[in-house]
Amino acid sequence: MLEITTNAGVVQARQLVRALAQQCRLSLVEQTKLITAASELARNTLIHGGGGTMTAALVEKRGRLGVRLAFADQGPGIIDVDLALTDGWTSGSGMGLGLSGSRRLVDEFVLDTTPGHGTRVTISKWAR
Repeated sequence: MLEITTNAGVVQARQLVRALAQQCRLSLVEQTKLITAASELARNTLIHGGGGTMTAALVEKRGRLGVRLAFADQGPGIIDVDLALTDGWTSGSGMGLGLSGSRRLVDEFVLDTTPGHGTRVTISKWAR
């Protein structure tokens, strides 16, 4: 488990995800997609969730290797999930591509949030 409580934690998250993606033998394009999604979610964990954690693991499903990441915080949660997943919507000064963009970049995306109790986003990317 990696703590994401500072910008340095976001950088460490990206580095760990890159190492796992390479170990899993994802193509360079798929590595880039996963690292980009992880970077967005780590930044959301820090900025909107007030900090949190990332767990990362190599996983196997039906003979395929993959990388599974889970980002969790105890922040305010997301009140309107549909709105938060809408392209272009932003709760701050960003471009509004964090959650929706991350969802498009990975093979599996699960968002679990409760207003007032935090958010957990789990993503997976599978080797082809």
